[in-house]
Amino acid sequence: MIAIDQPDARRLALGVVLGQTAVTLLCAIAAWVLDDFRAALSAAMGGGISATASLAMALIGFGSRSATDPQRAVRAFFAGEAAKIVVMAALFVVVLKTMKVVPLAMLGTYLATFFVFWMALANALPALLGGAGRRGTSK
Repeated sequence: MIAIDQPDARRLALGVVLGQTAVTLLCAIAAWVLDDFRAALSAAMGGGISATASLAMALIGFGSRSATDPQRAVRAFFAGEAAKIVVMAALFVVVLKTMKVVPLAMLGTYLATFFVFWMALANALPALLGGAGRRGTSK
């Protein structure tokens, strides 16, 4: 069985949010240099949507109360994922209804923030799987 301690999971999730925020800022600066302020703002909106949704998931899914009971932890995780989807959808609707965005900058930065998530997951899994693999082998 693969398990990760609650504080470690929350720290990892908040680290992803921090990484997504950094990538968002870099993409917004690049969009400003390569195009204009509207492209930079669009990039900031796309990455900001992703980071905000991830923050909602981290705070709800890995809250301190969910660490005490496995069933509560699973429910909190699913509630966090649901909140992430709702926040993401709501923010996309608000941005697309209220702003004239540069689609490539917004969606490109949104997708770039997914690489942060996948890189964090790829870096966390070997430690988790390596520990499980050592326990499962017999010599």
